[in-house]
Parts: sequence; C-alpha cells; structure tokens
Amino acid sequence: MRAVVTVTGSDRRGIIAKVSGFLFERNVNIEDISQTILGDQFAMIMMVDTSESKVEFAALAKELADMGTKIGMSVRLQHADIFDAMHNV
Repeated sequence: MRAVVTVTGSDRRGIIAKVSGFLFERNVNIEDISQTILGDQFAMIMMVDTSESKVEFAALAKELADMGTKIGMSVRLQHADIFDAMHNV
C-alpha cells in the first residue's frame, strides 16, 4: 500500500537517519523523498510502500507518531489517496 510520511519540526541533525532507519526496521520501502529547511524549520515528505511490512497500518502510524514525539518532531503516516485528496483542491 502506498502511503505518505510527513515530518515537520525544528531542524536538528539525524532526522532523516532516524525516520528512514525506523521505516527500514519495519520493512517499509521509501520510494521518493523531498525535504527542505525553512529558516530553522525542517519539513520532509516521503512516499512509501508499506505492503511488505508486518506491522498493521494503524499500528505503524502510531509508532511513527510516538517516535516523532521522542525526537521532538511531528511525524504522520497517511494513505496516499487521503493525502492526495487533502492537498488537491
């Protein structure tokens, strides 16, 4: 299943490494990634494929959100079609 991971918050070292490592450990493939820094704010969007993950989608979303809290970032996982619908007006 294609999904979108969004990561936002104050910039610091290791954000991409932590999020990508977390996804790797759960067998989630990163298909595309875009990141930028606006002032001191970090923003990243990842297109991912969760079809090989053994973790249920809702549980994976919660684990990502919890990991984000631990590193001081907002991390969200959404189905790609929901993300597209929300951002196409």
